[in-house]
Amino acid sequence: MATREKRLAEFNGNGDPLPDQLVELLCEDHSGTYQLPFACRMIDGEWRNAQSDGVVEATVVGWRLPRR
Repeated sequence: MATREKRLAEFNGNGDPLPDQLVELLCEDHSGTYQLPFACRMIDGEWRNAQSDGVVEATVVGWRLPRR
């Protein structure tokens, strides 16, 4: 299992992404860290699911550009 520090190092987006830029999010809860299974965008200061436009209701601890 990856450590929290290792996962955070992989999601090293600084600041906010460009408007409408698709990114992968790393979130955290009482069980640990996890990557959301869908792309997201930062819109008006809120993280949103890129497909449904729903607000991400999780604690986001990092982001990165999608891996190919």
